Amino acid sequence: MRSTQDDRTTRAVIRDEALRLFAERGPESVTVRQIAGAAGVSAGLVVHHFGSKDGLRQEVDQYVLAVFEAMLGELTGEGGQELLEPGAGSASLSEAFARHLPAGSPLPGYLRRLLLTGADTGRVLFRRLFELSRRTLDELVAAGTADPGRDPAVRAAVLLANDLAVFLLRDHLTDVLGTDPLSVDGMARWAPELLGVYAGGLNAAPQGEAPPPR
Repeated sequence: MRSTQDDRTTRAVIRDEALRLFAERGPESVTVRQIAGAAGVSAGLVVHHFGSKDGLRQEVDQYVLAVFEAMLGELTGEGGQELLEPGAGSASLSEAFARHLPAGSPLPGYLRRLLLTGADTGRVLFRRLFELSRRTLDELVAAGTADPGRDPAVRAAVLLANDLAVFLLRDHLTDVLGTDPLSVDGMARWAPELLGVYAGGLNAAPQGEAPPPR
């Protein structure tokens, strides 16, 4: 049985290994014993921390939501308004994605699996993400950096669908662009175009410094 040598708690290590295995194989195909083996702990310790695999899965889902909430919070928190203003660069946005979704993160894969399987958990997760999108739009409107549109619910859904498309189509986007759109380099290309469209529509120039020609 190996011991954990990083700065995460045992509970966090178990959660992270469960997330990785769930993303690779699907939650239904992963056992508590497999999660315990990957985390280097006993199956009894997994049950001690989470009660059951369902309890662990709920914690994984809450963690996924927390990551998205933190990323959205950077847009609405202190300094977030500047990211959406004309002329804003993409460095801060790229850094935010790199912090919350480091290279090799299983979170995009798990999110894709949840949303495309039609499982109840995926539907609940999508509703929670939509609520986050609504709240983010409301906060941007209150800050004077966004317009609610004629139908704020639809506008929030459009923004959410656009954001989720990067996760759901990540492999295909990487293939056609030659860069992972969720990597630092990929976000440096993606963010100026995205923010340009958000700021001024399809006639808008990209925001920030242009990336080198490819």
